[in-house]
Order: sequence, then C-alpha cells, then structure tokens
Amino acid sequence: MEELAEEAGITVRTLRFYRERGLIRPPRREGRIAWYDDHHLARLRTIAGLLERGHTLNGIADLATTLDSGRDLAEVLGLGEPTEETPVRLTPEQLADYFKDDVTPDNLATAMELGYVATDGDEIVHISRRLLEVSSELVRQGVPLAAVLDSGREVRRHAEDLAALFVGILRTHTAHATEDQLRTLSRAVVDAELSMALDRRLREKEDPRTDGTA
Repeated sequence: MEELAEEAGITVRTLRFYRERGLIRPPRREGRIAWYDDHHLARLRTIAGLLERGHTLNGIADLATTLDSGRDLAEVLGLGEPTEETPVRLTPEQLADYFKDDVTPDNLATAMELGYVATDGDEIVHISRRLLEVSSELVRQGVPLAAVLDSGREVRRHAEDLAALFVGILRTHTAHATEDQLRTLSRAVVDAELSMALDRRLREKEDPRTDGTA
C-alpha cells in the first residue's frame, strides 16, 4: 500500500479513504498480503486528474461506478470494428477535457447505452472520432451533452431505417454493386437530401413572412 501511495503521489491515509469510499477496487489478497496492480495506479491517477478539473469525490465515485458497470469494448464492437469510423482511446481525464462539466454519470450511462463509448481496462473507447469531435464542438457551442445524446438517439433511429432502405433497394436491383459502391451511392442521396432540407429550414427562419407579422 505504501508503494502504491508513493507512486500515485498521495498519502497512505488518502489511499485508505479512497478504498473505503469505493473509488478503487479492493486489492487481490493472498493470506494477509494485499496486492495492488497497475489498474489501481491508473484509477488513482484518474481521480487526481478529475479532482484537478473540478470534479468532486462524490461525482468521481458515481463516474467510477458507471464505468465499472458499463459495457466493455468487445460487447460494443459486436461483429467487429466499424468499417470506416476510427475509434478513439481516452482516459477519463481526457474525456472530461472534451466535455467539461457535462461528463456526468447519467450522460456517461446514456453514451454507453447508445454504444458511443465502452470500457477497455482503464481506458474509455469512443467508437467514432468524427462523432466525438462533432459532439464536443456542439457542447462548446452551448448545446448540453444530454441534448446531443438525445439527438444522437433520434439520428441513429433514422439512420438505421435509411440503411435498411438503401441496402434493400441496391441489393435487389443492382446485384453486382460492391459494398463501397453501396456506401457511396447511399451517402450521396442522404447528403443531397439533407442539404436541401437544411436549405428549406434555414430559409423558413430567415423569411419575414413566417414571423407572424403582416
């Protein structure tokens, strides 16, 4: 215990306090000997990093519980890694840097439920660098992370329907289309339709005839 505390830069008393609060897992015991490993050291460094970023011990304890009970990477990846998306490995401190105070147990649990993030040992893995960066930018623009995640759930539902539609059409009518062609054609249609829909919505907002004045 003394060696672990020294390596983590804390006192033995603090280490005992963290263990009593459930912030770190109990050590492996062999008789009267308690064995701590690299996972304990990584968790202690995470606690220190989150404390430096303004998180409370109660909040960190809740986050730790969520992480420990969350889905692991193999479960989220399922049949394999995404074909085109690049997963990103993060420490909990780095995740907090992306989303600041919005890294809460509820938001983390929702992100895990959606399959956006998973745990891999002491690391968090976000399934898509693009989604991570876009989500972070939306939060920086003032959109609460909870709203970003709710929107992501809706987008996921529509995306699944669109994917089923295009795969069905193209596999039925273009027997020789490759997977790359299927992806390219489907994305082109969705991108064009979304662009035109955004044009219509943005013009509605700017059109003075829609503001209710005569």
